[in-house]
Amino acid sequence: MKVVVIGNGLLGKEIVKLSNWDCISRSTHDFDFKDVTSCYRFIKDYDIIVNCIAHTDTYDKKKETHWNINFKAVSRLTDWCRENNKKLVHISTDYVYANTNHVASEEEVPVHAENWYSYTKLLADGYIELKSEDYLIIRCGHKPKPFPYELAYDDMLGNFDYVDNVAKNIIDLIKSKAEGIYNVGTEQKSMYDLALITNTNVEKDKAPGWMPKDVRMNCDKYKKAITYEE
Repeated sequence: MKVVVIGNGLLGKEIVKLSNWDCISRSTHDFDFKDVTSCYRFIKDYDIIVNCIAHTDTYDKKKETHWNINFKAVSRLTDWCRENNKKLVHISTDYVYANTNHVASEEEVPVHAENWYSYTKLLADGYIELKSEDYLIIRCGHKPKPFPYELAYDDMLGNFDYVDNVAKNIIDLIKSKAEGIYNVGTEQKSMYDLALITNTNVEKDKAPGWMPKDVRMNCDKYKKAITYEE
């Protein structure tokens, strides 16, 4: 199983650190993900492609940027993986469940958070489901460790966790040879609960009205899938 990670952002970098898998990124290789064909020469010799690239400025209103990175590039990468018999592992987001207002499972119709980020991520998930013959979509939420912000919201609920824990969970799922869509996370908590683990000085606050407050997910499917032989 020869694996390569595309992207060296917060999550991609942590996955590579914990797994020792190869990595290509826009900062170290000569490619532009908006023209995803420019990265094919770097990934053609791998069996599993882990896509960690996304435009993650969640509330950015630049529609075209979200479309180009989160949907168009992913759709082209999906087609290339299918045509070249590669498995695509795509990192999605818990934001596709935003405002569902209950613990959502993979079988439910996601409700997006009324922003271009979650909308284009959801569309990419759908394209992969429709067009790919070998894929793993991982919906998750991850935060830097330690929690770097002065405020944390006690009314924002989810299964998010620190990036090292989420990265380990993703590696376990890939090694288990899982296929399809999986919600990956830990126990339900508020953002304030998570922040307190690493930042005891963080102050409690309420989330602004335009931010999704409920991104809870049912992670039972993931928990059943992470048994594998080393």
